[in-house]
Amino acid sequence: MTPTIVLPVIIGGLYAAGVYLLLDRSLTRVLLGFILMGNATNLLILSAGGAAGLAPLLGYSDPEQMTDPLPQALILTAIVITFGVSAFVLAMIHRSWRLVRQEVVGTDEEDRRVAARAGTDADELDPDDLAPEDRIAGHADSLHTGDEDDVLADDVDLPAGAGSR
Repeated sequence: MTPTIVLPVIIGGLYAAGVYLLLDRSLTRVLLGFILMGNATNLLILSAGGAAGLAPLLGYSDPEQMTDPLPQALILTAIVITFGVSAFVLAMIHRSWRLVRQEVVGTDEEDRRVAARAGTDADELDPDDLAPEDRIAGHADSLHTGDEDDVLADDVDLPAGAGSR
């Protein structure tokens, strides 16, 4: 049997289209890209399984003429995984549409702010050296309202005997 170039070109095209669609901000295109990549993977596993043969049943044919059942089992597993992840992404698309009436992932301003900062390792970062708007929410000076005497605390005065039951 002579090898053909058609199947590898189709697999490569499906992978290229899938990766292109995965890089988009639209969740519908991400879903379609993931489905294309799942189908390309199934074709890749099927083509790597070798030439078709007879059913892998003992007594039905010689072992040399049998088809390897492992690629078929891997394809079935890949189909189930692709279906599960596709259902999850579809649920995310539905939830996004119900909440904000769009299914495009917006730009996160916090990510832009973090990306614009100098490349500092988190272990080297001291919260006291940051500007007040860049400090984490639970930092000690975020509990101050401006007056030295007016300090908000996280402890609450409980009535006597409230904790003993």
